[in-house]
Amino acid sequence: MSPNLDSPVQTQMAVAVFKSPLSGEYHGNKRMEGKSAGRRRVFVQTETGCVLGMELDRSDNAHTVKRRLQLALNVPTEESSLTFGDMVLKNDLSAIRNDSPLLLTRNLLHRSSSTPCLSPTGRDIQQKDHSGPIEILGHSDSFDRTKQLVEEIVKGMKIGVDPIPVHNGLGGAYYFRNNRGESVAIVKPTDEEPFAPNNPKGFVGKALGQPGLKRSVRVGETGYREVAAYLLDYGHFANVPPTALVKISHSIFNVNDGVNGNKLHNKKLVSKIASFQQFIPHDFDASDHGTSSFPVAAVHRIGILDIRIFNTDRHAGNLLVRKLDGVGRFGQVELTPIDHGLCLPESLEDPYFEWIHWPQASIPFSEDELAYIENLDPIGDSEMLRRELPMIREACLRVLVLCTIFLKE
Repeated sequence: MSPNLDSPVQTQMAVAVFKSPLSGEYHGNKRMEGKSAGRRRVFVQTETGCVLGMELDRSDNAHTVKRRLQLALNVPTEESSLTFGDMVLKNDLSAIRNDSPLLLTRNLLHRSSSTPCLSPTGRDIQQKDHSGPIEILGHSDSFDRTKQLVEEIVKGMKIGVDPIPVHNGLGGAYYFRNNRGESVAIVKPTDEEPFAPNNPKGFVGKALGQPGLKRSVRVGETGYREVAAYLLDYGHFANVPPTALVKISHSIFNVNDGVNGNKLHNKKLVSKIASFQQFIPHDFDASDHGTSSFPVAAVHRIGILDIRIFNTDRHAGNLLVRKLDGVGRFGQVELTPIDHGLCLPESLEDPYFEWIHWPQASIPFSEDELAYIENLDPIGDSEMLRRELPMIREACLRVLVLCTIFLKE
């Protein structure tokens, strides 16, 4: 047996108790500094939501990784597939970057959802989480604000400030707070999306990677779309809040007991892959306010973004409104677009743009807006997303290119 097969997989299981990760501050990607070239850390997520952290070196390939996972999860190699976006990893792992999320799925004939998470069986498996409580999965300079928020949240967690579940919406979401108890971020685990295995609101029934709420958006893949919308919002043009993909650990997260979606009441520390977005204080959403008072420029900029990313779910409830003067007269409110998990579908389907019914949509673009559109580079945007979100599917990028060209025409 290869020496790699004997090396322990550092598991971060939804049913395991960990050594507390709160002993250190957030260190970003410094944990990988000083390690030999070619050595990478990845986070493998099973189709039922478990997250396992493991390190790869130059000699690892897909076969050895699956064999190591077999020791931990008792999943026979021939009965599982390891995927990275569009790619089914057969052997070569050169495309896998540090901190990448991979998906381990059982092949169709062997798929079973009888348990919420496959339990580790290897005798030498270390059930410890050696990373911090929140790890950003990415290296973009655009995540600088997110790093600051993570530091604030970790300080709050260390003194016992717990997150608060968000009760509205179809998926699991949580407000994470700083040491003053203020909500500073909203976290949405990918395995708690609508229809995902660990959805806390009863909307279960599918494995990660299967068609979801929209058939062109797979279960578990709305998180990186949220990040894509932020990365594409160059210069904060449409005011999308800072967003990143993270590995995050906390006992508040939901784990269901099997296919029936029954919640496990014995709360333990859980590691999840999730979208992490800055919380924006606001007075109400667009459904609670007369739209005629919204600034024309703000509506245009959100519309430009929505067309580029082919947003299939832009309704009034995901446009936040903040009064700038305490009254909210025309021109004195700020709009913030959120909830971009259903953008960049894999195929064209009916989009939904709430703003298309507003009077601002009938006003021609300004010179600045036309210049912004003229400078958009759909091919460059695709390359940027491949670089920053290498798990994104090529079909999503084709939609981005097509819609940007349409907008520019």
